[in-house]
Amino acid sequence: MESMLCLLSPSPSKLSPFKKLTSTSALKTSFSSLSFASMTSPPQPKTPSTKKRSSSKPTKTLSPKTPTTSTNVQETRTPVSLPLKKVLVPIGFGTEEMEAVIIVDVLRRAGAEVIVASVEPQLEVEAAGGTRLVADTSISKCANEVFDLVALPGGMPGSARLRDCEVLRQITSKQAEGKRLYGAICAAPAITLLPWGLLRRKQMTGHPAFMDKLPTFWAVASKIQVSGELTTSRGPGTSFEFALSLINQLFGESVAKEVGQLLLMQADDDTQRKEEYNKVEWSFDHNPRVLLPIANGSEGIEIVAIVDILRRAKVDVVVASIEKSVQILASRGIKIVADKLIGDAAESVYDLIILPGGNAGAERLHKSKVLKKLLQEQYTAGRIYGAVCSSLAVLHRQGLLKDKRATAHPSVVTNLNNVSNGAKVVIDGKLITSKGLSTVTDFALAIVSKLFGHARTRCVAEGLVFDYPRS
Repeated sequence: MESMLCLLSPSPSKLSPFKKLTSTSALKTSFSSLSFASMTSPPQPKTPSTKKRSSSKPTKTLSPKTPTTSTNVQETRTPVSLPLKKVLVPIGFGTEEMEAVIIVDVLRRAGAEVIVASVEPQLEVEAAGGTRLVADTSISKCANEVFDLVALPGGMPGSARLRDCEVLRQITSKQAEGKRLYGAICAAPAITLLPWGLLRRKQMTGHPAFMDKLPTFWAVASKIQVSGELTTSRGPGTSFEFALSLINQLFGESVAKEVGQLLLMQADDDTQRKEEYNKVEWSFDHNPRVLLPIANGSEGIEIVAIVDILRRAKVDVVVASIEKSVQILASRGIKIVADKLIGDAAESVYDLIILPGGNAGAERLHKSKVLKKLLQEQYTAGRIYGAVCSSLAVLHRQGLLKDKRATAHPSVVTNLNNVSNGAKVVIDGKLITSKGLSTVTDFALAIVSKLFGHARTRCVAEGLVFDYPRS
């Protein structure tokens, strides 16, 4: 039964063709951890001309600029001395949400103007794992624009929806003809770019389930493959490396390194994945139910990663907005539509409540009276709860960390007692916490492991193409 999970999509209603992953050649990314608070200025290359691939001039923005209402620790801006870098990220029904949101978020951190365009008739799109994303504009409005980069997220049937969009095909074909950057991840190289004829004489990689569809002579089992203007990658678990590779080509190595540090990507594999104290079993006689409250300013990466990974493991996840609307504006302008409002969600009991990070979002979560009551009831009843990144401060301010070991974003750790700055994830009894951002995948997989055991966790990790211990 556990092996069958590798063949299933994040959403019970959709089927995925992903197969079990065989061993891959891992490429290490050299980044050291760094507190957001220590970064006082946006990352920028030492010389404006570093690895310049395009001479496109600034053009009028198709969509509103990334809102600055979020007070997350690091808001990036494009330095005025640099040419504007315009990036197109198309999405459609069944797009892989982790890939789409990580690409958009990370490139915006570097200062790129990223336009999220829907290939569907409407801007709101349901992604592969059931998360609803809202695009900035429709793809038809991008037809006459010139981009420095076109980056295609994967997922099924999302990659097929992108393939069938004639406007997007023309945009991407012109991109390749103009020797400008384009990239694809997961299923998109095989399902989208190959039928368009945009992989000719290029080395490429993709999700293991689709490698047999790629030209054998040119296919490479690597996390990232750069071949001229084309960059390809494997899946949700390699999305951070994929986005940083694109930043390196757009802005230069120094910018990519600094953004990697902001994301808490590690310099090596020696960092401990998790520490556990006061070990107890997390077992249920029913399918576990999880509540993920979100707010304006919550970290979009953390929201989609937690939801996507837990739903892949067949956990019943409810995303609830504490705002007046189900649609929230997450960090870096990511627009996400919750399943319901927090007032409606409060009518049910949850086995686990998880708070995503983001400074502005965490502050709004703290002010929610409904959520505060839910957390107090969760704690009193001895049920499981957790926090990622800066939202650990919410638990602290509500007195839910007494005699507990935890971890958080480095900018939060120094202000709290009993907080570990070592492992990516810390579990203490029925409390689970994480540093956040790039460590959120480890966090979500740690929850899956506690709920279902190693076999299912390993299977989910393989579907993500994420390096995870075999035992």
